[in-house]
Amino acid sequence: MTGADTQEDLPRLLVTGANGHLGRRLLPLVAHRFAVTAVVRSERARTTLRNALAPGDVQIEVIDYQDVAGLGGVVGGCTAVVHLVGILKESRGSRYQEAHEGATRALLDAIGPAVHSIRFVYLSILGAHPASTNRCLASKGRAERMLLETAPESVVIQVPMVLGEGDYAAAALARSARSRIGWAFRSASREQPVYAGDVVAAMAAALLEPGVAGRVFRLAGPESLSRAALIQRAARHLGNSVTTVSLPFEVGRGLARMMEWVLANPPVTAAMLEVLDHDDDIDPRSACEALNIELTPLDEMLERCIEAD
Repeated sequence: MTGADTQEDLPRLLVTGANGHLGRRLLPLVAHRFAVTAVVRSERARTTLRNALAPGDVQIEVIDYQDVAGLGGVVGGCTAVVHLVGILKESRGSRYQEAHEGATRALLDAIGPAVHSIRFVYLSILGAHPASTNRCLASKGRAERMLLETAPESVVIQVPMVLGEGDYAAAALARSARSRIGWAFRSASREQPVYAGDVVAAMAAALLEPGVAGRVFRLAGPESLSRAALIQRAARHLGNSVTTVSLPFEVGRGLARMMEWVLANPPVTAAMLEVLDHDDDIDPRSACEALNIELTPLDEMLERCIEAD
């Protein structure tokens, strides 16, 4: 923004699910290019987000993601939307259909006829497809299809494990890497972690690049390796030696199903484990070239995220 620019001079951007770790990284990155409105679901989330941002960078609104009228009150006049709403773990009070398809449909209905010209960036999961046998991946896939069929300026970015400073995935990996014995279900499962800063750069580019509309990009890190190898690689950065013990995946899925039967909000579900067990081994060069981004090497990623944990 130049000295002559004001928020009124900038195009308007709406970011939903803005209080997650990727949303908090994205908002400062785009605040100089857009007048940004961030939507969160609770006053607590608004306070947390406000404390994480510089004063005046972003307007923060508390609106339920299913509230078409409420969303309509803030999306009017926006030229772009980043839709970050989604869940990995389903519970009795939070279902995939509502979090993915329902929230996406509500946002499209709130936008109305302008949906044909608005740039819509949607963050999804690598492996998402409407025909997937996994409930989470199928739900994400249906939300993707809804967007691509309704909003011609949509851009979908599918990502695997995302590692960022202070986030949950990095903390979980660090715990395993610090242990003498690292337990993992099917430790041969392929992981291809991508740095959070690279994902945010991809989303920011997708807002502005003219030739990416209507496309689905599969974005992942520069290396694919087994879960056991990833834990051992992280352990080396901590100066630790860890022995990885692989447990049968069916054991984990069975335990998760038992917890789903008896707990309203289980710590892990079968569908969640299946997503985490997805083998990620793709070539991300097409996405990187289209979005003009460079990937952070795995060792640099681990230095930033694991040692910072």
